[in-house]
Amino acid sequence: MLLLGITVAWSQTIPSPKEHFGFNIGDDYQLSNYTQTEAYFKKLAASDRAKLVDIGMTEEGRHQYMLIVSSPENLKKLARYQEISTKMARAEGINEAQARALANEGKAVVWIDGGLHSTETVGTMQLIETAWQLISRKDPENMRILDNVVVLLTHANPDGHELVGNWYMRNPTPEKRSLDQLPRLYQKYVGHDNNRDFFMLHMKESQNIGRQLFVEWIPQIMYNHHQRGPAGSILAGPPYRDPFNYVFHPLMITGIDAVGAAMVNRLISEDKPGFTRLSGSVFSTWYNGGLRTTTHFHNMIGLLTEIIGGPTPENVPLVPNRLIPNGATPFPVTPQKWHFKQSIDYSLSLNYAVLDYAARHSDELLYNIYHMGRNSIERGSTDYWTLSPKKVDAITAAQKSDRSSKPDSTNAANDPLGFRGGIPVKYYDAVLKDKNLRDARGYIIPSTQRDFPTAVKFVNALIKTGILVYKATAEFSVGGKTYPAGSYVVKTAQAFRPHVLDMFEPQDHPNDFPYPGGPPTRPYDAAGWTLAYQMGVEFDRVLDGFEGPFQAVPYGEVQSPAGKIESAAAGGYTLSAQSNNTFITVNELLSAGVEVYRLPQGLAGKSSVEAGAFYVPASAKAKPILEKAAKELGIEVSGVAKRPTSGLAKVAPLKIALWDNYGGSMPSGWVRWLMEQYKFPMQVVYAQDIDGGDLRKKFDVIIFVTRAIPAAGGGRDNDIYSIYSSREPKTEDIPAEYHRWLGRITANKSIPQIKKFLEEGGKVVTIGSSTNLAYHLGLPVKSALNEMTNAGLERPLPAEKYYIPGSVLRVTLDSTQAATWGMSGQTDVYFDSSPVFKLAPAAVAKGQVKPLAWFSTAKPLRSGWAWGQAYIQDGVAAFEAPVGAGKLYAFGPEITFRTQAQGTFKLLFNQLYSVANY
Repeated sequence: MLLLGITVAWSQTIPSPKEHFGFNIGDDYQLSNYTQTEAYFKKLAASDRAKLVDIGMTEEGRHQYMLIVSSPENLKKLARYQEISTKMARAEGINEAQARALANEGKAVVWIDGGLHSTETVGTMQLIETAWQLISRKDPENMRILDNVVVLLTHANPDGHELVGNWYMRNPTPEKRSLDQLPRLYQKYVGHDNNRDFFMLHMKESQNIGRQLFVEWIPQIMYNHHQRGPAGSILAGPPYRDPFNYVFHPLMITGIDAVGAAMVNRLISEDKPGFTRLSGSVFSTWYNGGLRTTTHFHNMIGLLTEIIGGPTPENVPLVPNRLIPNGATPFPVTPQKWHFKQSIDYSLSLNYAVLDYAARHSDELLYNIYHMGRNSIERGSTDYWTLSPKKVDAITAAQKSDRSSKPDSTNAANDPLGFRGGIPVKYYDAVLKDKNLRDARGYIIPSTQRDFPTAVKFVNALIKTGILVYKATAEFSVGGKTYPAGSYVVKTAQAFRPHVLDMFEPQDHPNDFPYPGGPPTRPYDAAGWTLAYQMGVEFDRVLDGFEGPFQAVPYGEVQSPAGKIESAAAGGYTLSAQSNNTFITVNELLSAGVEVYRLPQGLAGKSSVEAGAFYVPASAKAKPILEKAAKELGIEVSGVAKRPTSGLAKVAPLKIALWDNYGGSMPSGWVRWLMEQYKFPMQVVYAQDIDGGDLRKKFDVIIFVTRAIPAAGGGRDNDIYSIYSSREPKTEDIPAEYHRWLGRITANKSIPQIKKFLEEGGKVVTIGSSTNLAYHLGLPVKSALNEMTNAGLERPLPAEKYYIPGSVLRVTLDSTQAATWGMSGQTDVYFDSSPVFKLAPAAVAKGQVKPLAWFSTAKPLRSGWAWGQAYIQDGVAAFEAPVGAGKLYAFGPEITFRTQAQGTFKLLFNQLYSVANY
C-alpha cells in the first residue's frame, strides 16, 4: 500500500463538499465525476483524522483510493490495529486469553464502499458525504466512533463514476439530465457483473478491493451500498431472506441480525420509514461471488442495502401490500415525492448506525471473528458433518426404508403447536456419523493433471481471497496414492473454511417453493457455482488428517506454474490442446508467422499426444516463443525427433467478430476480456454492422453470446434480464460518436445477413439463448424442454415441473470431434435456464446436424438446484450444423460464464482457427 503523504499545515481549513464541488451532496440534478472526487479526497487527506491509500490502478488506468478515517491517535498506531485485525480473523496460534487481550487492545475495522454500480449514484455520493462528516464533526457520537473504529472508505469503481457523472451532467438544463441510455458498460468489460467477480478477482478493481478485504485488513464489518429498493419501500437491508449457505458459522448470520437491528432502529428513531428486510426483498445470503457475499464466507458481517433515489427527483409508488406493517417492514412508507437529499440522509444514518454499533461493540466484534475462525480450524481438524438438504433427505430415507420403524404420526391436526413429534436418533447417526459422509480435511491438487496451469489459476483465486495454501516440496503419499512435488494442498483447518468448502464442494440448494405445488422461488443469483468444477480442476478429497512435505504459501502470494520444454526436438514440438494456456502460445506463434498444425489423430507411437494436439515445426523463430511459454505460462512443450509425414492439419488465424450492443452486453464484455487474455485478435461488431451485409468479406467467424439473437417467432426467452433491457434511445438524444452502436439483431434484417455469411463459408458460434439462431435458420432441431397439453398443443415445461437456475451440470461429449478437441469425455458446464435440444435422428444420420455434448443421465446436477432434471436426459447441450459452405456451432450452456467456466473455454477456442480439412 502506498500512503500518500500530504504535507499541509494543520491550520488549513478542509473544504466542505459545497466549497469544493459547488453544490451540496444530495442537491437535485447534481453529480460529481471521479476526477473531482479524487481531488476532494486528496484535500480530505490533509486532516489528521485521515490517510489516503492508493490501492491500485483500474482497468482504464485511474488510481483507486481508500480513505482511512480514525482518530489521530489511532492513525499513529494504524499498523498495529491492522495487525490485530488480520491476526484475529485468521485465528492462528492464538489462545483464548490472548484473543481476549487483543480484542481489548484492538479497534473495530469497518469497511464502507460506494459506487460499485455507477448508475446507482446514491452509493457514490454518500461515500463523499460520509467522509466529510467523519472528518469534520466533533459531536460525542462522531468522536466515539473515531476513538474506537478504523473506517475504510473505499471507492469501488472510479472508471464508472467518471463515465456516469459526465454523462448525467452533459445536459446544461438540469431538469433534462438523465442517467438513462448510458452508451457503454460502466466497468470497462463487465459492467454490473463487477459485483460477481469477487471469488475470481479477474478485474483490476476487484483485485484491488479483494486484497484489502481478504489479505491486508480483513475487517469485521463490511458495508456495500447499492440500489434499488423494492417498489413501495425506500430500501432493502439486513437481515436477509432464507436460504443462507450451510457452510456459514451461525455467529456470522446472527451478527448480521444484530447490526441490521441497529440500522433499522436508527431509521425508525429518526422517523425515517420504508426499511424492508427478510422476506420483504429478494436478497439472501446463499450466493458467493459478490462484493458483500464473498465476505460472508470469510466470517465478516457483510451488509448490503438497496435504496431508491437519484439526482433526478422521483415518486415513491403506491404498492398496497407494502402498506401493512409486518416483521419484514415494521414502518412502511407512504407514497410521496422523493429527493436525492433524502436518500443521502438515509445512507448517512445507516452508516452511522453501523459505525456506532462497531464503536460500542469493538471488542465483541474482534473476539467474534476470532471465535468463528477458531471454530473453523477445529472443525477442519476433526471429523465433522455439515448439515444440508441432501443429508436431511438421507435421514428421512433411512427411516422410511426401515420396515420396523413407525412413522411420525404427528400432524397439524393432532399437534397444532408443533410440541410433539420426531423420529429415533439412530437415523441421524446413520447419516451424520457415517464416516464416508464426513467433510473433507483437505484437498490435493496434483501437478500432473491435464491442465495444471488452469489448476494454478484456481489456486490463485483461493490465494487472492485470503485462503492458506500449501505447496509440496517433495513427492508424498496420502491414502495410498503418491503425488509429485509441486502439487498444491488446501486444508480445511483454517479460519476461512467456509470459503474453502464452497470452492471445492457442490452447493446443495434447497427445493425452495412458497407452497406445495407452487412455482419455485428464484435464487437471487446462482444456485450452484463450485469453482473447481467450473474450471475443470482435478483434485482429491481427503477425509482423514494428513501431513507431508508442505510449505505454506505466504498470504496473498500468487503462484506461477512451472512448465518445461524438451531440448531434443529436431523434428519440432507438440503442445497439448488440453491446456487453455496452449492457445495463448499458439496465437503468439501465429502472430509471429510461425507455422502451426493440429494433429487430428494424435501422433503415432506417442500415446501422450492426444487427438487435436498442436504441432510446431522446429525453427529459430518458434523456439524462443515456446521457451517463454514454458517459463511464463507453465505449458509442457514436448519434442519430436522427426516431423510427422502425415496426419497434419495446418492452422491459420481467423478474422473474428464479437457481437455487442449499445449500452454494452456483459456476456460480450466478459468474452472481450477473455479474447484479450488469450490473445485472439477480434473486432467488436454491432447490429448495424451485421445489417450492412458483406460480412464474409470482413470476417471469418462471428461470436454471438447469450441475449444477442432474439427468440424465433417473436417469443420471449426464458431470461429475466431481457425484461429489464433498456429501450433503444432516439438517435437525436445521444452523441454522434455512438450512433453506429444503435440497433438490435432482428429477424427481418439481421438473420438474412447472418445466413448469407454462413452460406458463403463463414462460421458462427452461438452461446446460450443466441442458439435461437438454429430456429431462425430452420435447422432440424427443436427444444427438448416442451410438453404436450391435453389439447395436443406443445408448450414449454412449466416451472412447477422443470426449473434449473444457474447451476453446474455434467455433460458427455465426443472429444474426437474438431469442435471438442482437448476436452475429456465428460465435463462440467454452467447451466442457467439454458436451452436443451432434440435433434432429428434422420438429420443426424445425414450429417445435417451433429451432436457435440449431451446429458446422458437422469441426474446431471453437480452443484446447485435442478428441479425436474430428469426431463433433460438424452437432451443435446451442444451441436454443430453445416449451413451452405459454413458452419453453425450452438452451445446451450454458458461456456464462457463470467470467465469462471474455464473447463469449457476450449469449446469456444477450437472454433476460432481455420484448420485444413476441418
